[in-house]
Amino acid sequence: MENFLAYPLQDIPYVIVTLLIAFTIHELAHAWVALLFGDDTAKNEGRITFNPLKHVDPVGFIFVIIAGFGWAKPTPVSPYKMKHRKVGSVVVSLAGPVSNLLLAFVGMGLYFLFLQMDVGYSQTILHFFNLFVYLNLVLFIFNLLPLPPLDGYQILSEFLPLKWKLKVQAYENYALLFFLILVITPLSKYTISPIFNTLIPWMTGEMASFYYFVFQI
Repeated sequence: MENFLAYPLQDIPYVIVTLLIAFTIHELAHAWVALLFGDDTAKNEGRITFNPLKHVDPVGFIFVIIAGFGWAKPTPVSPYKMKHRKVGSVVVSLAGPVSNLLLAFVGMGLYFLFLQMDVGYSQTILHFFNLFVYLNLVLFIFNLLPLPPLDGYQILSEFLPLKWKLKVQAYENYALLFFLILVITPLSKYTISPIFNTLIPWMTGEMASFYYFVFQI
């Protein structure tokens, strides 16, 4: 059965818990920041909630378990309702990935906290937080890739001249196909994977160095 899964079978419960938290906080962050800028679209659809059922897309969730990538329910946003449309759009798009970065940072802190404690099942707890940090960093980096339909593309599009923006929008469907090819084919080993393989160890190391200093290990 493990041949059909992106993660070892024994890690699946940890992955499920992590994704429920990560997807929920990611989409909630989009919705909450949009409201701060005056856009109540997500609020009116009940998306400002910690209830995972409002944010998790069952198909996208299963795809993460099987293929290693997936998606949550997109948070509805109406930029033209915002007080500062361009700035608001950028900040709202950033809010989701940044929330995953913060979750990774908190997870690393809890990892080091439990590292100092003599508690039962400590290795299980440490393994969970190790995976929690890793998956949230993956979501942080992945969502900032400048490809539709990711947050990074939404951010990039706000800085394009209108003429270019309209041209790019005309090819969004093809770009989505290109994105899927990059993610699910062997091409990922030469395109997306090197980004993760470089950034994740570096970010993990930097966070670990911070907590080594805090806990004076």
